[in-house]
Amino acid sequence: MRDIQDFKRGVAKRTAGFQESVIREMTRLGDSTGAVNLSQGLPDFLAPAAVLDAAVEAIRQGENQYTFPFGDLAFRDAIAAKYQRDNGVVFNPESEITVTCGVSEAMIATILALTDPGDEVIILEPWYENYLPDCALAGVTPRFVALQLPDYALDRAELAKAFNDKTRLILINTPHNPTGRVFSKEDLAFIAGLCKQYDVIAVTDEIYEYILYDGVQHISIASLEGMRERSVTISGLGKTFSVTGWRIGWAAACGPLSVLIRKVHDYLTVCAPAPFQKAGITALNLGNDYFEHVIRQYTQTKEMFLPGLRGAGFEIYVPEGAYYVMADYSGIDWPEEKYQNLAWTKDRAFAEFLARDIGVAVVPGSSFYHRAEDGAHLVRFNFAKKEATLLEAVKRLGYL
Repeated sequence: MRDIQDFKRGVAKRTAGFQESVIREMTRLGDSTGAVNLSQGLPDFLAPAAVLDAAVEAIRQGENQYTFPFGDLAFRDAIAAKYQRDNGVVFNPESEITVTCGVSEAMIATILALTDPGDEVIILEPWYENYLPDCALAGVTPRFVALQLPDYALDRAELAKAFNDKTRLILINTPHNPTGRVFSKEDLAFIAGLCKQYDVIAVTDEIYEYILYDGVQHISIASLEGMRERSVTISGLGKTFSVTGWRIGWAAACGPLSVLIRKVHDYLTVCAPAPFQKAGITALNLGNDYFEHVIRQYTQTKEMFLPGLRGAGFEIYVPEGAYYVMADYSGIDWPEEKYQNLAWTKDRAFAEFLARDIGVAVVPGSSFYHRAEDGAHLVRFNFAKKEATLLEAVKRLGYL
């Protein structure tokens, strides 16, 4: 088998800094060690029965071929209705909504469509790990603005300094992965002001928009004055409806931006899975009772799990939304020397220890930072799990 050094001309420079997804790697580590998987953001319980039934019925009725590249129109109608009802933004389903293969495809399609090599893209740090490779593939330069501990607050002065004439996009994730921070209307208004000043487009990943705690409200930046025409709003079915494997997402944007996004999407994936788009119509029309159930469900798991983390010695930031918690393990005594040769960062070694010795799989915090040392004291837990799963994890963490 040839080694990469055998290719005398080398390989693409834009991928030279890539490594495999740490999140998915931690799932494999958890599976190989028999650990409770609290790493990758996938629930271990079923989606709503009505949504599953709709998918099965769609398959049986022959919805198994290509859809229109930009999505089944009835599904786009449902997405548009959802935005008008829940977010206060009106999108034309014919021309302003593009159905994609998950939020990940929506993000890379948007960045490729709306930037040129040499442009700059602002990323709030910590960030979901796909954002940086997306920028590398597009040939754009990321500019990092760190959220400030202890509550991951937006540093407005630092953000303002990051904007310049080369800035093309700012990537916003709210509710935020990995911290659970939900940006306030005031924070988003400040970002909007900078976008208007520098003619920048806000790309907002809102996949966790229905998972909120303690009365916190989700705001779409596109709903703010003057931002509908300079925003791309991205979301999907996976997290809210527990169907992460279906890979159904979308990008909603004004017509001129959607035209560009659609051209890239068409050549990336052609279309998203047909039967799951049909099931998505049922999902988005489940009504307020379901969305209120989601909040109750995750509030219960959060309130059950977080005390267990504190009891095990972690310091945590209580999330306002999404289903993750960032945890500082600095106060925990663990056999670092046993694992230091298995990993390139301290937090990665700690994750090995948790999986192999304790039986709980997590994500090393450094995978969410461009400088590994900034996250080397942190790990991320996912609590989108059944009560029995979390109780078992808490039991195992009690041995720390």
